[in-house]
Order: sequence, then C-alpha cells, then structure tokens
Amino acid sequence: MATEILLPKIGFSMNEGQIAEWMFGDGEEVAEGDVLYLLEADKSANEVEAPASGILRIVGVEGETYEVGTIIGYIE
Repeated sequence: MATEILLPKIGFSMNEGQIAEWMFGDGEEVAEGDVLYLLEADKSANEVEAPASGILRIVGVEGETYEVGTIIGYIE
C-alpha cells in the first residue's frame, strides 16, 4: 500500500508552502529518513524527510505553492 506524502504544517501560522526542490526524481528509490524535498514557508526553508521506504511518485511540482495537507506525492 502506498504512503501519502502530505505537505506538512511546520509553523503555527503556516497555511501553505512551496516545494523549492525535490531531492529525488520520480520513480527513484528512497529510504525512510532521506531528505525528500525542500519546503519554503513563512520565510524559511525546511528539509522534509521520507516517512517510509520505497519508490517515490511525485505529484507536486517544484516552484508551486500548496495548502497544508495536500498530497504532493506517494511512496510505493
């Protein structure tokens, strides 16, 4: 079963964030704890780690802004 990658809420007032850069490409294998992408929100950049191991399926586009809780990818 695939694990959803949701845009996390980093700060108390955060409502949305931008995917600055994916560290892996679509279809690449990732391990739990690997840094998946850089998230820009509230004037800060944060590294977001993989919640599981498997094959990364990217949905969210670099440079786009998404609301907290939006599915931006899957790990199969």
